[in-house]
Order: sequence, then structure tokens, then C-alpha cells
Amino acid sequence: MDIAALQAFVVVAESGSFSIASERLFLTQPAISKRIALLESELNSRLFDRIGRGVSLTESGHALLPRARHILLEVEDSRREISNLSGQIAGRLRVGTSHHIGLHRLPPVLRRYSASYPEVELDLHFMDSEDACRAVLHGDLELGVVTLPLDSPAELQTRLIWPDPLDFIVNPEHPLVTEPDPIDPARLCEHPAILPAPGTYTREVIEQAFQPLGLSIPIRMGTNYLETIKMMVSVGLGWSVLPRTMLSDELRVLKVSNIHLSRQLGTVWHGGRTLSNAAQAMLDYLPASE
Repeated sequence: MDIAALQAFVVVAESGSFSIASERLFLTQPAISKRIALLESELNSRLFDRIGRGVSLTESGHALLPRARHILLEVEDSRREISNLSGQIAGRLRVGTSHHIGLHRLPPVLRRYSASYPEVELDLHFMDSEDACRAVLHGDLELGVVTLPLDSPAELQTRLIWPDPLDFIVNPEHPLVTEPDPIDPARLCEHPAILPAPGTYTREVIEQAFQPLGLSIPIRMGTNYLETIKMMVSVGLGWSVLPRTMLSDELRVLKVSNIHLSRQLGTVWHGGRTLSNAAQAMLDYLPASE
């Protein structure tokens, strides 16, 4: 089975578009179509239904997709393991990271790493931590530098680098500022909040702290961008929770009774796959950032 054809199939399946696949693979659309046609001919089965400008997987396509991903990952893993035998630290290193970590934690690490290993091409992707973890599991990324999940899948290896304490914050003119510390959590829940979006690891940390209290947090809005949350709190739109490293003069910290929040920032990689020499070197560099 042709590896290039399998790769084209997976990219078309994931993007739902021949044109997007051609852009991602730096090929013409006719070349993509030829590879898919070759695969369909070899399997004697149609893999895509073409409806208008979009495409969707047939039953055969759905059956092939996880197997095609597995084959491509095994091929890449084999290439990586053989390449590692040379001892050279070079090639492309695909790393996913959150905007917060990429802006506030990674720059000095990347600066030292790039200076030490100029032959490594850093392919850095900014995304939500949850998406980065999924991409590592699927083999789309080799490493993630992210907010660590509270419950990691068995295949996902994690390493803590930066403990990240979280504080309750409000605008200096918020009504809760005048109340004596510590504030009762029920009192806090009488005011609207601006929190990280549902499903994010940071939101899970907050919800787990409030769940035993039987309290419902009135959410005004949710967003994955902590800088956006900071701005909205600073103009008085609600209270929130932010990393202590982001505090500034336009915010006030609230002490809340019996609630102490923290999340963990670190690295993730797939335990069942061979790490490239470049990735292993990055893991060796990251703990030094503490």
C-alpha cells in the first residue's frame, strides 16, 4: 500500500477538502486526486463521497482511517528510531503549546535550545492545551508544553515543570473588594464570573474546587484566552481566576475561604512512540527553566 497515498487520504479525511489537503501537502489538487484514486483502485472500494465542494468518508473510508493513521505513525516512528542511531540532533521538531505558556514561559527555553541546536527546525504550534494533548496522542505533534490534564490517558506521558498557583481576581472597584477576607465562596457566587471555556483543564480545576460545596458559579462568558479574561475583569465585567504570574496593578486578589487553586504546567509525549533526538534534547532543556 502506497505511503504517499495513505498520507493524502488521511489529510483529505481530516480536512474534508481536496483543496485544503493540497495546500497542506504542497501538492496540486490533481496530484491529490490521483493518489486517492490509486488507493481506491487498490482497495477496490470508494473511500469518499464527493458532494458539491466537500467530501465525506464512506463506510470503507471510516474503516480505513484509524488503520491508515496507525500505519503512518509506525512508518514515522521507524524513521525516527533509525535516524536517532546517528546521534545527530537535527530535523523538524513539532511542538504544541498554549498561548499563555508560549508567551510567558517558553521564550528563554527556546532561545537557549535554538542556540545549542541550530540544525533543529522548530515547528511550533499555538493551540489550547487540550488540543495539543490530542495531537500528541494522534501523532500530529511530538511534544506538548501545556497545562497538564487532571486525568491523563494511559498512553500520554507527562512531566511537571512549572507549578502554577491561581488567584481569584476582580477589578479594584468590584463590590467584593470592600468585604473582609476571607470571602465565603457562596458570596462570590452571587456575582457573575468570566472563566476559561468549558472543557479546558483550567476550568476543570475551578469546577472541582466548587463542586463539593454544592455551589453554582454564574458564568457571564467563557474564553480560552487568559489575556482576554484579564482585560474583561480589569474593566469590571466580573470576577475570575488567573495565574499568579499574570497579576498587575489593575487587578485585586480575593482570598476565598477554604479554596486554594493551582494547576500544573509541563510536557506531554506519547509513551509508545520513539522520541527523536531533537525531542529528547528539548525534554532535557525544559526542567532547567524552573
